[in-house]
Amino acid sequence: MFFKKLLPLVAACLLLAGDAFAAAPLRMSTVWLDEHETFLIWYAKQRGWDKEAGLDVNVRPFGSGIDVLNALPAEAWDMAGMGAVPALMLNLRHDARIVAVGNDEAAANAVLVRPDGPIAKASGVPGLLGDAATVRGKTFLTTTLSSAHYALHGWLKALGLTERDVTIKNMDQEPALAAFANGIGDGVALWAPHLYEGRERGWLPVSVPRTGELGNPIVLLADKAFSEAHPEAVAAFLGVYLRAVDAIRREAPEALVPEYRRFFREWAGKEYSETLALADLKSHPVFPLEEQLALFDASQGPSAVQRRQADIALFYRALGSITDEEFRKVENGGYATDRFLKRIAASR
Repeated sequence: MFFKKLLPLVAACLLLAGDAFAAAPLRMSTVWLDEHETFLIWYAKQRGWDKEAGLDVNVRPFGSGIDVLNALPAEAWDMAGMGAVPALMLNLRHDARIVAVGNDEAAANAVLVRPDGPIAKASGVPGLLGDAATVRGKTFLTTTLSSAHYALHGWLKALGLTERDVTIKNMDQEPALAAFANGIGDGVALWAPHLYEGRERGWLPVSVPRTGELGNPIVLLADKAFSEAHPEAVAAFLGVYLRAVDAIRREAPEALVPEYRRFFREWAGKEYSETLALADLKSHPVFPLEEQLALFDASQGPSAVQRRQADIALFYRALGSITDEEFRKVENGGYATDRFLKRIAASR
């Protein structure tokens, strides 16, 4: 009799346990660089927004987009944040899809030259330092196949030159900064925060980023297999990220400095000064859902994101880094999709 009375209680407990397991958040592996875009997902996790969306987001650090590429397939991931330049290779090698824009870091990438050098004293194109004569044959330090390299490529192109007209030494960012400080090379292409240190040394940027354009974006990518198996999770993740976008856009950059410094100290193991943190926050515009949808709108032809990826494909082909067959696969940037952003819009 006792056991008969106990059975309903046991059944209720099992039902509750089943509900708890069903409600367990989906574990999501994501990979990031120690840069501004990662602050947003860290900011969201600090507030538990991923759990509210039914996710348990693991934020893993990598040194560069190419490092992420080289780590696959052994170190698999579901979502990634990186520059649009290495993102092309992620699509070619692993069929990853661009699903959102993390920020625009055009103002956080630049080619720097010494103020007393011949390049700084010449100007062959309005708004640019240097001309074909002063740049041809010179040596530039940068991390190749990166957003900084892409900035260097764009400047050379504007001067009527190509990489074949100069010498490019491939270095990680810190060694490139140190080498240029020690007199090696005629110019250095850097991204933040190394760019800020170069500016503090008095080195001059050869160009000023144009406003009103998607210049040098950080993009968010989804693994193809994961996105096809869990489209709702990809949309939920983007919803969490865009929630952080909305939150930081409501704040003055100055108000975000303490938390931004804490992010770099705790997650990246780096100490940012208040000045550097504020400069970095101001240098990275971010885009809410409405602007994301506009950037990915392909209803009247290739979207802004697809056009940017198409230009990056030309960059890779010019370097001889991809074959003609590979170029044809990515030349239209069609791997940038608004499918998951539209899921968010439909749910609001």
